[in-house]
Amino acid sequence: MSAFSNFQQLRDSVGRLFAFANPDSIRFTDKNGAPFATLDDVRASKNPVQVQAAPGLSVGPPPGPRALPVVGNHYEIYPDPLGNYDRLFARYGPVIKTTNMGTTTYITNDAEISRHVLREGDLFTKTTSDPSHPLFYMNEQTALFTCDSASPAFPAAHKFVPPALSPRAVAHYTPLIQAAARPVFQALDQMSNGNLACNVYQYMFKLAGQLVFRVMVGQDLRHFEALDTPPALGIRLFGEYLKLMKKTSLRPKWHGNLPFGEPARLRRVRNLLFETVAGEMDASVTPGGGPLRVDDPTAPAQATCVADFLSRARDANGDGLARDILLGNVVVLLGAGFTTTSSLLSWAVYSLVKYPGNQQRLLQELVDRGADGKRSWTHDELHGMEFMDRFVKEVLRLHSPSFQTARNAKTDVVLPGGYLVPKGSIVIPCFPTIHKNPAYWDNPTRFDADRWAAPGVAAEAKRKGIYSPFAAGGRGCVGFNLALLQVKMVLAELVYRYRFEDASTEAVIYDPEFLVIRPLNFYASPIRRTEWPCPSKKAHRD
Repeated sequence: MSAFSNFQQLRDSVGRLFAFANPDSIRFTDKNGAPFATLDDVRASKNPVQVQAAPGLSVGPPPGPRALPVVGNHYEIYPDPLGNYDRLFARYGPVIKTTNMGTTTYITNDAEISRHVLREGDLFTKTTSDPSHPLFYMNEQTALFTCDSASPAFPAAHKFVPPALSPRAVAHYTPLIQAAARPVFQALDQMSNGNLACNVYQYMFKLAGQLVFRVMVGQDLRHFEALDTPPALGIRLFGEYLKLMKKTSLRPKWHGNLPFGEPARLRRVRNLLFETVAGEMDASVTPGGGPLRVDDPTAPAQATCVADFLSRARDANGDGLARDILLGNVVVLLGAGFTTTSSLLSWAVYSLVKYPGNQQRLLQELVDRGADGKRSWTHDELHGMEFMDRFVKEVLRLHSPSFQTARNAKTDVVLPGGYLVPKGSIVIPCFPTIHKNPAYWDNPTRFDADRWAAPGVAAEAKRKGIYSPFAAGGRGCVGFNLALLQVKMVLAELVYRYRFEDASTEAVIYDPEFLVIRPLNFYASPIRRTEWPCPSKKAHRD
């Protein structure tokens, strides 16, 4: 005890010794449970001092439903994992232990615990090469998003990829995004003229692919030359690869090694996907283009697309990305980019038609900002639309596409609340449940864009960890700047030109066997506008 000069030093030392995620919660008590208030009280104790995780809380494993032989808790979770996680949290508390087909996972809906789990450090990291990790079957160890934090490729990828997707870099691609979005008018106009409806996800899948491929590899996929234009080969390969990967991850571990069936198909699709993207990446490089300094914030503006920048970028020593790291990152940026964006765009259209008033408010804001169906929007203009920003934040809160952000425990860890998770455990913060946790949100299931109107509310929600649609920490989503700009651009273009009406004939369900949360049976009708509101008085004042 003589080594400690104050009570907090004792807490911090014990916290490090026993791997408490939050040492500040530690309480020292005598054998009867009476707390010690000072360091001198602890020193004066003649009996062993008890360590509690918090007042009245001992350390122990998280609870969870009883597992069945072989399948574990599979039928407690699927086919509705989001609804069932809510039910299990209500029954067992903020951390639950589940076993699915032999894989044990810990799930949390607690924001404080989520913050600790997502923080790269001595306690948690991202190790996708662990067979229990949800991304195991796409653990491309060359790519920033999918590799282990300890991967040799991570430092290089982390040096080159974030500058390619910085706010300044993404702003440079704004005209490309608008040009890639507008061809969808050809298909939607035909639907409007024919009083037709469409499966929204299928069209947003093609639109997101068109957006992301234009920005990443400079390619025009021409997805909307006809109503039934099929997705390009690269998009089809990505879709099949991700679906096979997710399905394989839900099977027993030995299933992925089978030399036939879906596991074998998964390996063949992956190889063909990489070959296809390699050709598109090489074709995107500017002929005769010189090297670009990765530490120069103006360098991305000298490239035609992200792959062009990454191919030509050099660090202070003149070194660029190795071929395998370059290709791996372009593949994953393409796949992760269009998959999440297609889902987000689908839920944005869903929110337009399912939550009354939002479509009209967005249209009014666009008119107030000078929309005429022809103007070119800038990065700053799109992000300066206050209601659009609040609307997108609320879509991400209530309909976040992502819920598979998993981290690996580097040692036995005591989480806040006294939950002990063993070394090597997979812990998943369940963002959709955190975003609807009534402990953090008023009327959490109500779509209310105005909850974001108060100054600083979004920053405070992110700081507390109660709002994290793009995860957090050193392994947070590197593409969030691009995703936000794309969804705002598409909303600006579509809402001004069309009024969307719900055409679904049954309750909308999501796909529980896909990498992100996507609606399977949401239908909407685009109706070409012929009238627009007048600019508001506020617009005249501005």
